[in-house]
Amino acid sequence: MEKSLQRLIADASFHRFSHTFHPFYKNNPQVTESIHKQFIEDLQKSIQEDISRVVEEGQLQRRLDELDKLEDAAKNHTENAWRPTGVPEEDLCSFLMPFYQKQQVYLRRELKKIQEENAILAQRVQAGRESITKTEQQITVAVEEWKTSATEFQTLASSLCPLDTFNVK
Repeated sequence: MEKSLQRLIADASFHRFSHTFHPFYKNNPQVTESIHKQFIEDLQKSIQEDISRVVEEGQLQRRLDELDKLEDAAKNHTENAWRPTGVPEEDLCSFLMPFYQKQQVYLRRELKKIQEENAILAQRVQAGRESITKTEQQITVAVEEWKTSATEFQTLASSLCPLDTFNVK
C-alpha cells in the first residue's frame, strides 16, 4: 500500500500542478510551490487515514492473511482449476454428476442393508409361521386325544353305571 501511495504522490508532481495552475504559477511561483507542498502533505495524510480506516473496519489484515494462506495452498496444488465450458448444461452436469454418483453408491449400499435386514426378518417370520403351524398341530392332536379320552370316559362311565341311575325326579 505504501508503494501505491508513493506512486500516487509521484503522479501529483509539482510540474503537473504548476502546469494545471499555470496563470497562478506565473504570477507567484513561491506561493504555488508552497500550496503544492501543503496539498501533497494533506493528500498523504488523508490517504493514510482512509487506508487505516479501511484496514480497521474491514479487518483487512486478517483477510489478507487468509488470502496468503489460500495462495500458499494453491501453490502446492498442481491440478488445473475447473473452468466453465460456456455451455451451462454441460457445466451443470459436470458439477452434479459426481454428487449424483456418490448418492447412487450410498443409496445402493443402504438398499443392500435394508434387503439384508428384510431377509433376516423374513426368516424370522417364516420360523414364527412354522412354530405356529407346529403348535396348531400339537393343539389339534391334543384336542383329538382329549375328545378320544372324553369319549372313552363316557363309554366307561356308561358301562359302569347306566344313565337311569342318575335320573333324579
